[in-house]
Amino acid sequence: MKISVVVPAFNEEKLLPKTLASIQTANGAWIKRGWSSETIVCNNNSTDRTGAVAEAAGAKVVFEPINQISRARNAGAAHATGDWIVFVDADSQPTLELFSAAADAIAEGRVIAGGSTLTLDAKGWDVYWMIRAWNLISRINGWMAGAFIFVDSTAFREIGGFSHELFVGEELDLAKKLRQLARKQKKKLVILNVAPLLTSARKTELYSRKELLQFFLRFTLSRKATETDRKACNVWYDGRR
Repeated sequence: MKISVVVPAFNEEKLLPKTLASIQTANGAWIKRGWSSETIVCNNNSTDRTGAVAEAAGAKVVFEPINQISRARNAGAAHATGDWIVFVDADSQPTLELFSAAADAIAEGRVIAGGSTLTLDAKGWDVYWMIRAWNLISRINGWMAGAFIFVDSTAFREIGGFSHELFVGEELDLAKKLRQLARKQKKKLVILNVAPLLTSARKTELYSRKELLQFFLRFTLSRKATETDRKACNVWYDGRR
């Protein structure tokens, strides 16, 4: 068994070192089972030292010139040689416990893909309730947060990977397609909750509550128009870091 860990990264020289260090430690979960692994960083047209930082950490670096989360993840996956692909965002820190839980699910043989509940590196009542609400919705609906997804590579390629039409919400679209495939194969999609993924809450610091609320209202009221319009998704694409 081989695992490919794919990290999409756009101007992430500040947070990427900690992410790659945590991945290196967490990869011990695969080693414990006698599995091999590789770490691939997709430099998504960064203007900083993201690529150099990834190379210095020993990761395989690939380049995607079009700045889009879906394309970055797919570009990394295109170079993956593993039986399973694990997507980890560049501002997140997976643990040995989380990768071990994913390994258990993979070894079970009945799982086609999975995600994890999240925890944020910020305090505040609004952040607390926001992440609690997401975790509940995620587990009820089987929605995988883009920050951490593990998926059978054959299944991922069969459904065509992440949609290039979407600038946000691509992980929800992926989960929908994988659930349909899972039903045909009599498998399942799981959301792990034993070791929530620590991910950055920097958007709550870089953007005002008004900006964030405006985006989520727009997404809720006009989802299709919003997720296919890059300008409408400025919270993800305006380059604030």
